[in-house]
Amino acid sequence: MIGKRKEAVLCLTALLAGGHVLLEDVPGVGKTKLVKSLAKSVNAQFKRIQFTPDLLPSDVLGVSIYNPKEMAFEYRPGPIMGNIILADEINRTSPKTQSALLEGMEEGNITIDGVTYPLKKPFFVMATQNPIEYEGTYPLPEAQLDRFLLKMKMGYPSIQEEVEVLTRAQADVSVEELEPVITTDELQEYQKEIRSVFVDETIKEYIVHIVARTRNHPHIYLGVSPRGSIAIMKAAQAYAFLHGREYVIPDDIQFLAPYVFAHRLILKSEARYNGITAEQLVNDVVRTVKVPIQRYGK
Repeated sequence: MIGKRKEAVLCLTALLAGGHVLLEDVPGVGKTKLVKSLAKSVNAQFKRIQFTPDLLPSDVLGVSIYNPKEMAFEYRPGPIMGNIILADEINRTSPKTQSALLEGMEEGNITIDGVTYPLKKPFFVMATQNPIEYEGTYPLPEAQLDRFLLKMKMGYPSIQEEVEVLTRAQADVSVEELEPVITTDELQEYQKEIRSVFVDETIKEYIVHIVARTRNHPHIYLGVSPRGSIAIMKAAQAYAFLHGREYVIPDDIQFLAPYVFAHRLILKSEARYNGITAEQLVNDVVRTVKVPIQRYGK
């Protein structure tokens, strides 16, 4: 990837925190290459699901097929049985099929014909959607958006970066040439280590104050839930770990807040009509909450 270090770090943050990413951007900016490169680097099983209006839940989860020799039904796994899943254009399929994927994201297992099957670990979903096209799409409901740890955009490259992209395309540099730098077992060990990253009580109170302000903001109809508070704490632990720290600092919360909170907000109609975005409101809220500089009671 050229010039997308922040986006790559955010994807690693979600992966290490055990969360998932919703990537909203126009086609052709490197979304698929990013997740493929991540899968190759981790030596993980990569699965790609192209969501279309006629896609059925069984096309994602798999299906039970009758085996006449055994006189019993056998489960044939679907593409959800992978480590790193690209759910391409997730908003092009029906809510029923969307829910089939998002149930597994939340519970870590799926149920077929009354039988529960655990998903592979680690399990990471990067879903994409096009923010421009609305015809033939089914926007994700707020309850389903809440299942994603982060929502972000790739954005267009700069002039210099796009020139470098052309140079690499001319040399035919392939994702398939990437070599793994970590195994899935090592990744799971890192995921366990992240839980021990220290979060001071003042940082927890800082998170709660920010979240509480979103629930009382004049432009916000529905603020961040406690699930959002937990999400940003876990994301901050992973982000601190990536930067070689054993503790979370306020800067981690400030950086991650728009990516963790914006898609969990429901704005009032007048705010939307005035062109105010959820990201702007999150940044405004963060600016108005006092940053902790010492432990309370000291």
